[in-house]
Amino acid sequence: MHTDLLPAMTGHAAAAGPATLAPEQIEALMVNLDASLRVHDRAQFFRWTQGQLQSLVPHEVLVCALRGADGRALRADSVGTVAQAAAFGELFVRDAAGAPALLGEWRERGYQPIACSARPGGALCGGDFARELERIGATEVIAHGACDADGHADGFFVFCCRPGAGGPLQRYLVQLALPTLHAAWLRTQINGRAPNGLRAAGADIALLTPREQEVLRWIAIGKSNFEVGAILGISPLTVKNHVQKILRKLNVVNRTQAVGKALEARILVP
Repeated sequence: MHTDLLPAMTGHAAAAGPATLAPEQIEALMVNLDASLRVHDRAQFFRWTQGQLQSLVPHEVLVCALRGADGRALRADSVGTVAQAAAFGELFVRDAAGAPALLGEWRERGYQPIACSARPGGALCGGDFARELERIGATEVIAHGACDADGHADGFFVFCCRPGAGGPLQRYLVQLALPTLHAAWLRTQINGRAPNGLRAAGADIALLTPREQEVLRWIAIGKSNFEVGAILGISPLTVKNHVQKILRKLNVVNRTQAVGKALEARILVP
């Protein structure tokens, strides 16, 4: 057993939670449960997890894994606003210090949420997955999943967080959110197989000018209006005007939602 894993909640403590939730935490939980019901595709999932869900479980990257068609192997995807967030899903599955390690600890601890570190000496250290977590500063993970009656993981979710985010309260909140998160992710997978699933988003993206698409690519990796202006040789005010046009054309309300819609349409490639 890895010594760096934080104590898992078991028995009555796991069911009751670490303490009574504060009013703002209850409100955040209810808001997220309600918002999840409107998640039906990957763009909506991105907007929810990188928007409202952050108020409940702050994270840099969320890895979502489901059991594959063969009934055993997991296939994974990942979402986040950091550079190359989409690469974490594949790293998680193929790295021996990723999926096998976390799934093993999760089963060993009675299928309760677990938290561990990717820092040197931690349970996840030594592999590509841990090195990428260190690169983005998300060296603490909270992992939890859903399993069938035989104990096989149907879905497994890994919140990659900043240090200090894996306490009992955070693990309890992940436990509360897990059924809703799992159901929302399943809907995106089912709807993602529809043949016309990306046409509407693609049509919206086509309305963007080349300059607007260029601005969108830079804000997707976290650049501010000032930084984009310096890169493109235009003023921050001009960048702001481009961003406002992008939001209007894509029918979204903020930069994160714009990036999510562009990723769903495969116009932006992390």
